[in-house]
Amino acid sequence: MKKLLVLPVAICLVCTFSLRADEGMWMLPLLKELNIEKMQELGLELSAEDIYSINNSSIKDAIVIFGGGCTGEIISDQGLVLTNHHCGYGIIQSHSSVDNDYLTDGFWAATREEEIPSPGLSVTFLVRIEDVSERILDELNPEMTEQQRNAVAGMISRTLEHEATQGTGYFARVQPYFGGNQYHMMVYERFTDVRLVGTPPSSIGKFGGDTDNWMWPRQTGDFALFRVYTARDGSPAEYSDDNIPLNPKHHLPVSTRGVEEGDFTMVLGFPGGTTRYMTSCEVNDVLEITHPNRIKIRGARQEILLEDMMASDKVRIQYANKYSGSTNYWKFSIGQSEILKRLDIYQQKKDLESSFTRWVNEDGDRQQKYGGALGKISRAIADNREYNSAIQYINETILRSCEIVAMANRSNNLLGLLSLQNPDQQAVDNAVMLLGNSAAGFYKDYNPPTDQKVVAVMLEKFYNAVDSEHHPVILSEINKKYKGDFEKYAEDLFKNSIFASEQKLAGFLSNPTKKKLETDPAMQLARSTYQKLGELREVSGEHFNELSRGQRLFIAGIMEKNPGEVFYPDANFSMRLTYGTAAGYKPRDAVRYAYLTTIEGKIEKEDPSSREFIIPEKLMELYNKKDYGVYAKDGKLAVNFITNNDITGGNSGSPVINARGELVGLAFDGNWEAMSGDIAFEPELQRCIAVDARYILFIIDKFADATHLIEEMTIVN
Repeated sequence: MKKLLVLPVAICLVCTFSLRADEGMWMLPLLKELNIEKMQELGLELSAEDIYSINNSSIKDAIVIFGGGCTGEIISDQGLVLTNHHCGYGIIQSHSSVDNDYLTDGFWAATREEEIPSPGLSVTFLVRIEDVSERILDELNPEMTEQQRNAVAGMISRTLEHEATQGTGYFARVQPYFGGNQYHMMVYERFTDVRLVGTPPSSIGKFGGDTDNWMWPRQTGDFALFRVYTARDGSPAEYSDDNIPLNPKHHLPVSTRGVEEGDFTMVLGFPGGTTRYMTSCEVNDVLEITHPNRIKIRGARQEILLEDMMASDKVRIQYANKYSGSTNYWKFSIGQSEILKRLDIYQQKKDLESSFTRWVNEDGDRQQKYGGALGKISRAIADNREYNSAIQYINETILRSCEIVAMANRSNNLLGLLSLQNPDQQAVDNAVMLLGNSAAGFYKDYNPPTDQKVVAVMLEKFYNAVDSEHHPVILSEINKKYKGDFEKYAEDLFKNSIFASEQKLAGFLSNPTKKKLETDPAMQLARSTYQKLGELREVSGEHFNELSRGQRLFIAGIMEKNPGEVFYPDANFSMRLTYGTAAGYKPRDAVRYAYLTTIEGKIEKEDPSSREFIIPEKLMELYNKKDYGVYAKDGKLAVNFITNNDITGGNSGSPVINARGELVGLAFDGNWEAMSGDIAFEPELQRCIAVDARYILFIIDKFADATHLIEEMTIVN
């Protein structure tokens, strides 16, 4: 039986299913069928084949997964990669020290030899997308449980992935779409020799800091440059002095024309995840559990980190990336909570569900097929609420916050080997070597006194907030022994654990024993915590299966209810395209935001007393002289602009491309007034914030004097 190819896993669940041209994260193989005519009406001068082609060079060949959670693009025929400063922030931080503070001062390689190898960093190209729905769905049936469906789908997926990549050097990933009503396979090629080429100082790349994060108007130069290297035959290779710059299938020309309001724009990238199919009870769960937990926990930890970072340059550099990663979604939770309530998304979802229920009840067959869908979802959410909250608390307070626990957990493999009756000495030696190598990176960015404070605060928060039934066993023992004094426990933990410093761990690894490892207090805390987490996940998993079944049925019902509609799938970190126009917006009564900011706005925000609003001396000199080179228009230097393109996390670093296929901007953020966008798209409010390509070129050329990088790009006027 032929399956429908376009089904909605991520329907815009507001009051209507009518889609605007600027809404949707679209699958590239379906552009010709679904989108290209509308895109051309808006101004696109390209064909669908120009954007996505398997057999010929196309724009998709210039777009990469940067690292593990961002997008980047190739902007020269020598493998130069453009992405966001915040996407490369962890790499920039890892190369920084008090003596070479690239976070504060920036870095620009004058020659290829000066480009900095970045172990662990990769870029990944999409080779092709295949619809494998029939291969999988033909083996599934309605009588299967969700566990059975997942097992069968997983087995077939592994077979398909093997068939697609055998003997190629590629890897593949089959992913469910539309609630498991469709499956696509992505075939990828990954390159692992990626080197840092250039980054502006944080006063440019992170201008506005946490204060401006998620806000418009912005004046941020959020970009960084890297380069991909290959073996001499062009194949992926580990770092080597013999490697050469990548010769890409396609690279994006960079435009100095800029964009005018109303100009066509499209964004290609790897959006991480949206949940626009979310029902009212799920929205309620986010508002009452997920966001409040995150705000409370991360806020407390961030206060500790920031205090120590402000007191020491060494600690500031060590914790810069950790702090930034934490605050980003801490502020997101604050903003999304506010906007979900302000726009009354809960009621919008309720209205849609009422319409769906009326439609189901009009027909006996529909009642049999879809009548239980919403009930399954609501029961699963209600039954899982306490387990879900406890799991979140374990992850946020202990596993993500207490670094010593994370380090101790890395030694599980070694403990397992030492626990054998006759340990294999070679295996033990290998495990010791791996743990020692891991420790070097960990302790480089670790400050024990900071972590000791965090451990005390986080464990106390967990103990007081989570029902004792869901506590790791060791937590009750700690509370009893120390009479609720978690500061004293943390003090003893760091005094006695082999993981409290690199020197202590090195001493242990010189003569590792089972007894020493299994009695270590950090190891005991880690093992007890993970044991409880496993128990909670097992119970939660049963509710999740019920939730998945309800969602799949609801989606199928919505599809049947609206047979004439065209829908787009939820974001799942596979390549998507969104299209729209450069556009300002009206955030509230009597306020209208323009679509473009200039360097004048950056100067207006200068505040030498705030680390977030410092302007480098050289940039101020260029501004005072109005020395903008060829990058200004009518004497104005554009910095950021906004479009109504539909984006989310993972789109950071995505190119904003004009009607001719040229890069005009670099997406880096969404706006505060539409932070409900992952759950419900608001066309009048939702905006994509981008760095203007002209500002990027200006910083590279005039500020950094890295004209050699400009010369290798294809610049179009």
